[in-house]
Parts: sequence; structure tokens; C-alpha cells
Amino acid sequence: MKTKWILPLVLVGILLAACSLEPAALTVMVHDSFAISTDVMAEFENANNVKVNFLLSGDAGSMLNKAVLTKGAPIADVLYGVDNTFLSRALSEGIFEAYDSPLLEQIPDQFELDTGHQALPVDFGDVCINFDTQYFPDKGLPIPATLDDLTKPEYKGLLVVENPATSSPGLAFLLATIAEYGTDGYQAYWQQLKENNVVVVNDWNTAYYTNFSGSSGKGSQPMVVSYGTSPAAEIIFADPKPDKAPTASLVGKNMCFRQIEFVGILKGSKKQALAEKFVDFMLSKHFQEDIPLNMFVFPANETAQVPAEFTKFVQVPEQPAALSTDQISANREQWIEAWRALMLQ
Repeated sequence: MKTKWILPLVLVGILLAACSLEPAALTVMVHDSFAISTDVMAEFENANNVKVNFLLSGDAGSMLNKAVLTKGAPIADVLYGVDNTFLSRALSEGIFEAYDSPLLEQIPDQFELDTGHQALPVDFGDVCINFDTQYFPDKGLPIPATLDDLTKPEYKGLLVVENPATSSPGLAFLLATIAEYGTDGYQAYWQQLKENNVVVVNDWNTAYYTNFSGSSGKGSQPMVVSYGTSPAAEIIFADPKPDKAPTASLVGKNMCFRQIEFVGILKGSKKQALAEKFVDFMLSKHFQEDIPLNMFVFPANETAQVPAEFTKFVQVPEQPAALSTDQISANREQWIEAWRALMLQ
């Protein structure tokens, strides 16, 4: 009588085994500029029997708004891409669970802006003014060395910037000028730029690919607010590749603003252990070394190597502009509105 149960029991065992092999799902909220190699992600997924789903959520500001609005019932387990211009808001809203990753030992202290380890640094990059390296010698003009130089008559109409209300690099450059001239002096500086015919556009794509002469060669402005890694990108994506980058960066004191991007586990995630593993993976050397050629920023992990193009063609500022996250959070909207009132009317 007992033997008739053997076959059903075997089938149940097979079904249970199959179910146990079904991968778990982990959702990671990211900004639209996120990119990573497929084989790198496959390594994490295979090692942990998980399928990672990336939820593209607009720019950093839009992404954070979504996370805040859904913090009672998070739509993701992990959030990557909030930067130091929005960090204090993320922390004050309490959207993250603290996690003291062992990989933080490999991250320099200068990047750890949240000592409570709710937001862990992943990468950094500098927003700088890029310039057309051929333009200035052709015109017999010296390359500007300071922010003050940009207000001189010889550079009239030669700089294009982005609206800080609609552009992340535009906001970063506005913050650089506030760091240099203070809250009492930055508007006077922008008035000088306005009088010197600075060109304002809404987004980076327009500024870089339409107005800037250094990339397409068709624009009228030989200087553009862009990224410190843009000269390396000019080499990497060129076909055929030139020996020299057609662009370079102005990296004088406070001419660049350093952006640091963070990852955090969203409070309320039901997959805390798996989320912690993913955070560790993002901070690991393998993931970090894949960042530069995908997102064109530097890895925060000091053991990670960067590609040769970054070493050869990227100028890294010795004294980038800096403002505290609390100061930025408390004044960001006020500064933007003051800029708009001055520059767009």
C-alpha cells in the first residue's frame, strides 16, 4: 500500500527543487544616465541567484522625488544616483536604512559625506568648463585661468552654460560660482557674465553638441560647462581616434564643482540581505572598474584602476569648489530662483 506514494513524492521533490532555483528579484532605482556592462551584472546575478531590475527614474532630482513620495511603500529596494547636491534632502526625509559595508574601508574619507552610512559613495566626477583647444591659439588668446577671466572683454560671447533649473551641470556650475564669490557676491558675478554675453541654454546636449565648437566644430562658443571626463570621451568615441583630444578642461581654483554619487538601501525593502550584497557589489573593485567607460565618472574605491584615457586626457582639479550638503539643501531653490530672475529676464 505504501509504494503507490513513491512516485508522487518524487514529483513533489522535483517541483520543490525547481522552485528553489527560481531567482529572486531585486529592484534598483537609478537615474537615466546609469549604465553598467551586462557581463558585470551577470556575475552578481549568477552568484546570488537573483534578477536585478533597474528602474529608470529621470534625473537625480526626479528620482529622489519618487523615492520620497513612495517611502511608506518603496517601489525599489536600492537607490543609486543621489548626489551631494541632493544628499541632505534624502537623509532628512529618512528614505534609507543604514548599512556599514565592509567595502567602505576602500573608500577615501573625503567621499563619505554621510557618517551614518545611510548613503554610501560610489563614484565622483567634476563639472568643469571644457574648451576648444584649437580656438585659442588660432585667435591668439590666452586660455582663461580663473572665473574672473571669463568676464573680460576678450572672452565676450565665448561661453555657453546650462540653466541650473533644468540641468545638473548647470546647477553644479552655479554652485561653483557661489563657492568662489559667496552668497553675497555670486549674483554680481553672473551680472558680469550676462554683460559679457554668456549664452544660456536649457540642457547639456544643446550646449555641447550645438553651441560648443570643440565637439562638433560647428558651434560658436569655444567654452562650455560640461564634465571633466568629456575630453576622454572625445577620444574614446572618435573614429578614427585622434592622437590628441580636441578639448580640455579649465581646472583653476573653484572653476569645477565635484559631484559625488551615492547608493542606499531604501527603508521598507523586504530584501535587506540581498540589497546589502548589491551595495557591496557596487563598491567592489570589479564593479568600480566598469564605471568609467559606462558613466564617465571616477570610481570611489581607491583600489580600482581607471582606463588609460582617463589618465592621459582628463584634467583633475586640485581645488574643486565645495559647499556643504546642508547649505545646498537649505538654499538650492532660492539660489536657482535668484539666478533665473537675473539671467532670464
